Amino acid sequence: MEAHQDEHSIVKMCSVLQVSTSGFYKWKAKLRSGKTEREKQKADLKKKISQSFHASLATYGSPRVHQDLIAWGYMVSQKTVARYMQEMKVSAKPKVKYVVTTDSTHALHVYPNLLKRVFQAAYPNAIWVADITYVRTLEGWLYVASIMDLFSRKIVGLNMSTSMEKDLVLHALERAIVTRCPPEGLIHHSDRGSQYCSNEYIEALTQAKATISMSRKGDPYDNACIESFHATIKRELIYRFRFQTRNEAMKAIHHYIYSRYNETRRHSTLNYQSPNQFEKTYAQRINHDSQKTIS
Repeated sequence: MEAHQDEHSIVKMCSVLQVSTSGFYKWKAKLRSGKTEREKQKADLKKKISQSFHASLATYGSPRVHQDLIAWGYMVSQKTVARYMQEMKVSAKPKVKYVVTTDSTHALHVYPNLLKRVFQAAYPNAIWVADITYVRTLEGWLYVASIMDLFSRKIVGLNMSTSMEKDLVLHALERAIVTRCPPEGLIHHSDRGSQYCSNEYIEALTQAKATISMSRKGDPYDNACIESFHATIKRELIYRFRFQTRNEAMKAIHHYIYSRYNETRRHSTLNYQSPNQFEKTYAQRINHDSQKTIS
């Protein structure tokens, strides 16, 4: 209508198109004045939603995007964020199911399940959980051993290798012990895989004065937190890329864990803080409480 108003009257065109003349003039007035303040705010919010979503490699849903926006100073509800994301047609990838990869058909050391699916720890280095996963590359399989501190969900031990021999998990444990210096009584929980039941691994835990706990045979849900982490890294990283070599995969996994997962990725069970931020907050609170006690 705007383009043809020199050829036909506005009233006639409105009548033919069955729209009101008042509506047309309101539209023209709005066009002249530009976007309303509300429209500008919505556009800005959508831009920030897109920034959060793509920074997460398209893995954040509305709860984590909402937390990013709050951290950036935006006053908006999660419901609004979810609606805008729906309008923008962006959504996180669905979760994947657990895959059992453990070989527990051996006659090595086996210990009782002390956690019994209660995945909570009151302070850092109280409970560690460990597991192995695998990555396909065009060069062949790469195996990844991880150790998580259950308090903060932080990955504190990591090792990668071309084989699933006991050294794969042993080196991850040694790195965790060196960097975290766990106290006596640390509970170390794993499945019953032969690597975790080997004499060398048990000896390393014994020297660290750790208490050993193991899942029941063939039940990945007894070690759900570390299983969930491996599902997360596969969904957010491994399944998104086609790694040419094992070395390429190792670099990507190392960067994801230490620069993203531990440092910036918001965790729902940590009140949407990252593992590192959660531990820093805890340390600040303990320090503050100790200062109050002294004074």
